[in-house]
Amino acid sequence: MNYTLNQLHIFLKIAQTQSVTKAAEELHLTQPAVSIQLKNFQDQFDIPLTEVVGRKIYITDFGKEIAEAAENIINQVYAINYKTLAFKGQLTGRLKISVVSTGKYVMPYFLTDFIKQHNGVELLMDVTNKNKVVESLENNEVDFALVSVLPSGLNIEKLDLLQNKLYMVGSQQSAFNEDIRAKELLGKLPLIFREKGSGTRQSMESFFERKNISVLKKMELTSNEAVKQALLAGLGYSIMPLIGIRNELHNKALQIIPIKGLPIITTWSLVWLKGKKHSPVSGAFLQYLKTNKIQIVHDKFSWYEQY
Repeated sequence: MNYTLNQLHIFLKIAQTQSVTKAAEELHLTQPAVSIQLKNFQDQFDIPLTEVVGRKIYITDFGKEIAEAAENIINQVYAINYKTLAFKGQLTGRLKISVVSTGKYVMPYFLTDFIKQHNGVELLMDVTNKNKVVESLENNEVDFALVSVLPSGLNIEKLDLLQNKLYMVGSQQSAFNEDIRAKELLGKLPLIFREKGSGTRQSMESFFERKNISVLKKMELTSNEAVKQALLAGLGYSIMPLIGIRNELHNKALQIIPIKGLPIITTWSLVWLKGKKHSPVSGAFLQYLKTNKIQIVHDKFSWYEQY
């Protein structure tokens, strides 16, 4: 057999995602390239690793064993790389962070200089909805999670990073009077919601409940980016985090609708399980944030103060 480390990596990702397309996306490769490598890898075995039923790929029992072996091999390769760098006195290892979808506009700025300073640190950042973030935190699968609404029922510690402001937002096609009362407007506007389990939706629904406002629910979308595109197309209005619409506000593609009681203010917090034993990498990152977060906020988010 003459399979390569790259083929092991590709097959493992296919086994994890149960999809050639998703594997290609996560590996930043084309689907044909992944399919070719999968075929070349499978051709080296007398027993099938996968089977296709309809249009869905399934991993055979033998394939699952090969995927497990591939994961062990890849982990050993990482260990060799880490040991080489550690021998040189460098900080090495993986930093695993789970981030709610809007957090992708926040977390990179708190990571950039730390990653640049430590070439031996490998970043694994999963961007998903709040429910999955909390699940990965609860299962101790990650070092940290970034949330704007603290998870209930979990014993956690936190480090507050940045204020989160949520405004009513719409396209520039409509004109609104200053200081419109929420009840006067929200019962008439077609509103766009995030999916259940989203922190943004939770904040939005809490606001409506506190104000005793009935709203006309128009549609439900599964990402802030999808909501933003719907707003740009003029499909409705939504309460959105300011952090994700900077360019659209600057370019006057979207506008903040002035409603009394808004913005909703929450806090972007890095959280971890209380009592968690931090690895050298996660411990160093936490110390880095405690030392530098004020300067990062000043340098990267000063535009926030305009709103």
